[in-house]
Amino acid sequence: MISRRNLIKQLSAMPLVGGLFTTTAPLLTASAAPALAARNVIKDLGLRTFINAAGTYTAMTGSLMEDEVMETIQATSREFMMLDDVQTKVGEKIAGLTHAESAVVTAGCFSAMTLGLAGVLTGMDQKKVEQLPHLEGTGMKSEIIAQKAHNIGYSHALTNTGCTIIQVETAEEAEKAINERTALMWFLNIQSDKGKIGHQDWVALAKKHNIPTMIDIAADVPPVENLWKFNDMGFDLVCVSGGKAMRGPQSAGILMGRKKYIDAARLSMPPRGSTIGRGMKVNKEEILGMYVALDKFMARDHQKEWKMYEDRVAHIASTVKSIKGVTTETFAPELGNHTPTLRIFWDPAKINLTTKALQEGMRNGNPSIEIVGEPNGISLTTWMLKPGQEKIVATRLKEELSKATV
Repeated sequence: MISRRNLIKQLSAMPLVGGLFTTTAPLLTASAAPALAARNVIKDLGLRTFINAAGTYTAMTGSLMEDEVMETIQATSREFMMLDDVQTKVGEKIAGLTHAESAVVTAGCFSAMTLGLAGVLTGMDQKKVEQLPHLEGTGMKSEIIAQKAHNIGYSHALTNTGCTIIQVETAEEAEKAINERTALMWFLNIQSDKGKIGHQDWVALAKKHNIPTMIDIAADVPPVENLWKFNDMGFDLVCVSGGKAMRGPQSAGILMGRKKYIDAARLSMPPRGSTIGRGMKVNKEEILGMYVALDKFMARDHQKEWKMYEDRVAHIASTVKSIKGVTTETFAPELGNHTPTLRIFWDPAKINLTTKALQEGMRNGNPSIEIVGEPNGISLTTWMLKPGQEKIVATRLKEELSKATV
């Protein structure tokens, strides 16, 4: 068997690679190699694709990345870079766009919450970083204060650090709950209308006691102003999803806020090991793609886009309202997925159709279409539609509703 040492000697005696080819044939490189026909993996695996009239749900793979984002991902996949350098440079750009002191791209909004709290707990102490999520006997704080109405499933991202959530309902209860173990005061924006304490009062109370604050705005863009509104308001950490309205990678999010907490959070992020965040890996392509997606999103004509979504909704509404017994309602949710949305209702005495049956009819048709089921009807959005798909959605809805007419 040839040894590695002898192999190296033999290779060193060979002519340069270029000498193995004629001078008229250029050396093929990875980037210059002829492209092979792309495999249709979707067809190979028998996966269902669909028109997304439902929205930016994780289960439906969020949103579709735009061409410029995909071009960035593909182009940067051909070069090696140091992961920390990429995060630092991109973080500086994102911070500048969002009025934050610092920022970092994370593995989604949920990851941003876990890492942000980790940074608050550990500071720059490497020993503490490696002790998470085991807090007992470490000297780290262990409690997060949150309004009861905000403490829904997403708060699990915080308890991943080993902390306990203390629920409060009023400002007086929050004041009493603050003690030497309090690490963070957390606010869930999509539930802000359910809690009794508003954003600014929450921040003011925390500042009074010198406690850092975090806000989860995962699905609360648009409006675009939310990307800097809560930094300007004084929240110490802001967490947002990247794969929804911004159309970045679905597996990416952004943690932004005060530099000391972002620097500390990065100690729990890849490429470092022995941390609770090691599995929350974001590759260089996703980081750079997320930056391009954010930059492009902020530069859009948002009023023009809004009008386009309204026109799409209006077309669908006018089509289905031509059926007797069908009524519609157009609105835009104030919190979460703030975009023109259409609700469709029907009179059961005139249309013998359940919500589930309509959903299944749309899902099993050709093309397959996803809509949202509601107690007395369905709802849909048009911001994830490709141009012209609103006409397909309108036609299919009319077909399914008409078939069920009594």
